This record gives sequence, structure tokens and C-alpha cells, in this order.
Amino acid sequence: MTPIDTSDTSGPVDAGAAPSSPQGAFPKEVDSLILGRWLLSMAPQSSPIEYGGVAIRNDRIVDAGKAQDLEQKYRAKKVFRFPHHLIMPGLVNAHTHAAMALFRGLADDLPLMEWLQGYIFPAESKLSADLVYAGTQIACLEMLLSGTTTFCDMYLFEKSVAQATRDMKMRAVVGEVLYDFPSPNYGPIEAGFRYTEELIQQWQGDPLIYTAVEPHSPYTCSPELLQKSKKIAEKYDVSFIIHLAETRQEVQIIQDQYGKNPVAHLKALGVLDHQVLADHCIWLAEQDMESFRELKVRVAHMPESNMKLASGVAPIPRLLQKGITVGLGTDGCASNNNLDLFQEMDMAAKLHKVFSGDPTVMGAKTVLEMATIGGAKALGLESEIGSLEPGKKADCIVIDLNKPHLVPLYNIYSHLVYAARGSDVDSVWINGEQLVQNRLPIAADMEKILSQADGLKDMVLGFLK
Repeated sequence: MTPIDTSDTSGPVDAGAAPSSPQGAFPKEVDSLILGRWLLSMAPQSSPIEYGGVAIRNDRIVDAGKAQDLEQKYRAKKVFRFPHHLIMPGLVNAHTHAAMALFRGLADDLPLMEWLQGYIFPAESKLSADLVYAGTQIACLEMLLSGTTTFCDMYLFEKSVAQATRDMKMRAVVGEVLYDFPSPNYGPIEAGFRYTEELIQQWQGDPLIYTAVEPHSPYTCSPELLQKSKKIAEKYDVSFIIHLAETRQEVQIIQDQYGKNPVAHLKALGVLDHQVLADHCIWLAEQDMESFRELKVRVAHMPESNMKLASGVAPIPRLLQKGITVGLGTDGCASNNNLDLFQEMDMAAKLHKVFSGDPTVMGAKTVLEMATIGGAKALGLESEIGSLEPGKKADCIVIDLNKPHLVPLYNIYSHLVYAARGSDVDSVWINGEQLVQNRLPIAADMEKILSQADGLKDMVLGFLK
């Protein structure tokens, strides 16, 4: 076929005269055509399409396929042409704590429990809604510019997280962290349950913000708290998200206290089922993995955070072999220290190869699926996002392949996982709206957000005095 026109690469061009169409039929109207050198839809059984693109109407993908066919079938208000670029679904960050961007580099090179109890919990005890809003904005900006269009958040003051994310026009699953001790946000746990229900009710039906019930972990939550949380999740039919089996110490604490490991503990309480998204899942017994398979529990994998905190290596290849859904996350910036899912993909693939001694483990396509359609499934949003298919939300990113580290191109999956970086993202659309163009945000005031975050440094340091 004829390559796409490369005469304009700076942004949208006028639609101009309608292209010729089969049998003289007038082309259908769409808002945008995004046409590139390559299209990687991540749809089931799909392959990369050379000279491909997507058609968008309102917030949905109308069609995806060869660029020439799309231009014949549709007349667009705006046509975006990317001659050296790859069009693909936006990345899905299956687990993070966005506002912890304010704590990036604050307490590095420490064991998890010392890091949490000596630095993070004391700092968090003095947080406010305004600080969380500011921290979420800087995190959203980082994610947007590196190709993440959806993230799953667990933190404090989640009403502020939801509002900041909505103001940045990003997509997210949000849930207030619940635990036995008083929260700096809601105070006692009964107020936390009310806050959670208010959060769910406030954002029901929103096109970008979804909600979840999110108890912190088995070692910070009583059995009663976990069971009450699960009832709320069932009442509103939302995900139940929890840190699980993250460290050896956690496993020992739960074993000593309840006579079971963390997974068996949750199962005995009746809270382990298809609603559960379990974060980390490093210290799993074979029976735990079988329980996940039988009960359709979903998993979020954060290799960089697990490595940095020396928590261990999750048995992700084994989980995938059992058909368990696994999404890829970054965790928060205080334990990573970035939100770049391209870097996370590279690390995930290499970590499991060296840990297993098998270079064929966690191939590039498998890892890319974890960051796209796998992440969408982990969040229960696979019918809406994760691949570029007709009827799904128009969340897509454009990668500039015309760079020294990406030329020549032999295998798209390998390039994206092992060579590409978040800085290679040229443009981003969420819900059909372009939010990043030429590696710069369109709707967000980047300088204001950066300046605000930088100005909070002394306040955060003061929290630890």
C-alpha cells in the first residue's frame, strides 16, 4: 500500500476534501484520525500493522486498521499523521501511590518496615488534602508524559486524588487506604468506612474516575476490618485491593497471629475472590497460587519497588502459567523512584530471567501485555481500555521511533520493552482528547505544577523533625 503522507508531522491538519470511497459511498464522520508508521492494537490475536491508525468519535475508538482503509472510510475533523511513529494503547499502572511523588528520594536504601515506620508513616501523619492534591498532580504529569493513561491508586485523602486526576483529565481507579490505627484523613476506622462509601458515591458514573475499597494489608488490618471492607466492595460491586504477602516478615506476623499465611488467612475470612486485586504477592506458597487460580484473584506486580526494598521476587512466571491475571505497576515514587512503566517493563523482563536462569522467561510481548491489556484486566476495565479496538475508550499513545536507540527496528515488542523509554512518548490521547503533543502537555500548566511541588520540599522535610 501507499505510505501515509509525511508532509506534516507537527500536529493535526485540516481534513480537506473527502477521500474517495468504495462505490461512491460518502465517508462516515469522525472527530479524529491518528495515522502512523505502525499500529500495535494489543487486541487478541492481533499483529503489528504497518501504516496503520485509529478513528475516534467522541471518547471512543470507532475503527482501527490500515491507514489507507481508514482514510477511505472516514472523514475526520482532524487528521494526525506520524510518519516515523508507533500508535499503541495507553499504558496501565496497576498499582501506585501517586501523591508519594512528594516523598521521592526522602528515605532511600532502607528495609521496608524501617522505611514505613521510621519515615513514611510519620510524614504521612501530617499530610493534608492540599498536599495530596499537589502530589497527585506532579505524579499525573509524570505519568502522562511517559505514556501512562490509567493508574490504580491507594492512598490518603483520595477525594483529593480523584479530583486532581480528573483535573488532569487522566483515568484512574482510586481508593482510600484503610487500617486499624487512626488515619490523618478520616480518624477512626468507622469514619474511614463512611469516607470510602462517600468516595464511591461521589464518583459513580464518572467517565474517568473509578473507585475501589482498599484495606492496606493483613498485618495492618484486623479480620473485622477486612470483612467489613469486603462487604462494602460487594455492596457497590467494586474491586477490593490489598497489599498481600509482600515480605517474609508479613508472612511470619500473620502466621504467628492467626496460624495461617496471609493468603490462607484472607481465604478463611471469606474475603478472597474475583473482586480482589492483590498487590506484590512475593511470598506465595504453591497452594496460594492455586487459590488465586480457583478464585480468579488478580495480581499487581511491582518489580522495581520489590528490588529496591529487597522484599523479594514474586513468582510471576508461575502465576501466568496458571492463567492468573497480572498487571504491572510502579508502586509509589518513595520506593521506586519513578512512574515510568517503560522502565518497569524492562526491569520486569530482566529480573525474572536472571532470577530463573532462563532467558526465555517473561518474553517482551508477555510483559507488554501486562502493561496494557493485562493491567486493564487487573483493574476490571478490560471492556473499556487496554487495547485499541472499536467500542473501547480512545486512550492511545504515540511513540517516536525515529531515534538512535530505536533504529533499525526488527521486533516491535522487544523495542518497546528493552529499548524504549518514557521520554520517547510524543503524543497522548485519553477519552478521545489529546493531552500531550510533541512531548509537552496541552491542558496542564507544567511550570506551575513543577514549581508548586518543588516549593513543598521544606514542608515535607519538616514533617520528620
